[in-house]
Amino acid sequence: MDAGAGTGRRRQDEVYRAGVYGRRPLVPTVHTALAAAARRTLTDRALGYVAGGAGGEATVRADRAAFDRWQVVPRVLRDVSSRDTSVELLGRRLPAPLLLGPVGALELVHREADLAVARAAAATGIPMVFSNQASVPMETTAAAMGDSPRWMQLYWSTSDELVTSMLRRAEASGCEAIVVTLDTTMLGWRPRDLDLGHLPFALGKGIAQYTSDPVFRRLVEERAAAAPPRGKQPRPTPAAVRALVGMAKAWPGSLAENLRSPLPRAAVETFLAIYSRPSITWTDLAWLRAQTTLPLLLKGVLHPDDARQALDAGVDGLVVSTHGGRQVDRSIGALDALPDVLAAVEDRVPVLLDSGVRSGADVLVATALGARACLLGRSYVYGLGLAGEAGVRQVVEDVVGEFDLTLGLTGHTAVDQLSPDTLRRG
Repeated sequence: MDAGAGTGRRRQDEVYRAGVYGRRPLVPTVHTALAAAARRTLTDRALGYVAGGAGGEATVRADRAAFDRWQVVPRVLRDVSSRDTSVELLGRRLPAPLLLGPVGALELVHREADLAVARAAAATGIPMVFSNQASVPMETTAAAMGDSPRWMQLYWSTSDELVTSMLRRAEASGCEAIVVTLDTTMLGWRPRDLDLGHLPFALGKGIAQYTSDPVFRRLVEERAAAAPPRGKQPRPTPAAVRALVGMAKAWPGSLAENLRSPLPRAAVETFLAIYSRPSITWTDLAWLRAQTTLPLLLKGVLHPDDARQALDAGVDGLVVSTHGGRQVDRSIGALDALPDVLAAVEDRVPVLLDSGVRSGADVLVATALGARACLLGRSYVYGLGLAGEAGVRQVVEDVVGEFDLTLGLTGHTAVDQLSPDTLRRG
């Protein structure tokens, strides 16, 4: 994607020219319609996992309500014929203040999963944050991206050896930063998944970063070797058979051999036992910092005191996030938390915003308040579910195009001209 001015105009031109020939966009160009189309298209399990939030989903609503409280105040009679939507982040110039946030188990949504997202990200120049719970190994997605920017999400496993191995692989895959996700040391109470009895990882979905890791594979083999002989098993149900087949597909090797092997089931059991560590504290960050030279960003920071402690620990950036409202019901909305975090940081490290971002106008509001960039989540996943790689690419281009037009229509020609003065509290 061209980082220069006019991305919005060019995107409009593409759509309207195609319309002359009777062709419409592959997916809806606004999030509400995207979500409605996804509800009609995705399976109950996929929709529950992607769209669902914690508890009564008050935090999902709070993330959106936080945006709705801000209004943009356009200025006129300014020369906005040439615009620059690019920003600098961690030493790299990006075409827009946008990244594709990490979303796990994308195979629930589309068979090409993370690979389709990686190709779309590379085509647009927008960085992709590889999910720790990906359906495709990071080496495969990295190979599809060429020299396009990519980051890696890290869930802090109970195995230090596994954490170190993941970091080494991220470095070798060309990842430019590590996003340490701190708000999922335990899974939140997610009724949509609970009501369906559905945890994708228990079925072998979303664990490709693990099954492709040499340390994890060794741990699985050790677990399988130490397991006592299994007694007489109950008669399998069709659901149990499907689950076993899914686990067998998730483990490297032939399906026929895996169906007879104890390793696929042991892989799921090993993952569930070690995937996250609730005991980590601020003192553990020094160990993590020593394991990699890549920039470390902490994701899930909502309190200004936590932001200050993060700076004391030497991190390189923060991501203000509610995990899309999926972890703590009745949490403060991410955008509501942003100003206090920014005040605590005092511009010493970049602060990004995740959760509730749906449009280019949302990106403008967040950057005007001081976020260096935003992470997009559900919107591109819906694009993936509806039209695969092309759907993801269109969603990204639509968001960036709208951002460009909103930038110009509010009287600005560059992102660094935005400030809280651009906005009014509604």
